[in-house]
Amino acid sequence: MSVSCIVLAGGKSKRLGRNKLTEVIGQMSLIETVVTRLSELKTPIIVVTASDSVIPHLSQYTATKIVQDIFPEKGTLGGIYTGLYESGTYHNMVVACDMPFINLNLLSYMAGEAPDYDVVVPRTTDGVLEPLHAIYSKHCMEPIEFLIKQGRLSVLELYPMVKVKYLEASTINLLDPENLSFFNINTESDLVKGRQLADQNKDISHDKC
Repeated sequence: MSVSCIVLAGGKSKRLGRNKLTEVIGQMSLIETVVTRLSELKTPIIVVTASDSVIPHLSQYTATKIVQDIFPEKGTLGGIYTGLYESGTYHNMVVACDMPFINLNLLSYMAGEAPDYDVVVPRTTDGVLEPLHAIYSKHCMEPIEFLIKQGRLSVLELYPMVKVKYLEASTINLLDPENLSFFNINTESDLVKGRQLADQNKDISHDKC
């Protein structure tokens, strides 16, 4: 199935206190780490930013397009809407810019589950949904716009309005036993842990497609 990748990079990094996109994990900035991993899927990549975001140099990734939020200051829903609007494919992988250990096999499996659904979202062992590591179709655009105009900005409010496939923990754990796909950088301690994981070669290097 033809899909694109949407990277949401418009956050304010408030908990870290500085621009997380430029922080180095392994040998690259955080945003480069995410884009490099996604580029192995050989699909178009759309990076959605805010107007005041500072994005490290990404010109070496020729399939990557950087765009600004259509609905500024509308959080994740605004970013997803913008990515879907800019995408040339019906289904799209949406990930956060601060997830350095994305598992390509898990994403590919989710894409394979997507044709009959508007959303495919992981649900971990403790029942937590991962809306920033999910598949969204363009059919989500109208309900997202409705929610934004209502001032209802939680992604979870979208799910009752569309057809959702919940990817259960039993499947997730087969493809990503450590659930590192969902590890993200929000705080200083997250950054330290991320660097330690990268240094220990636990960056899921075995998940090449």
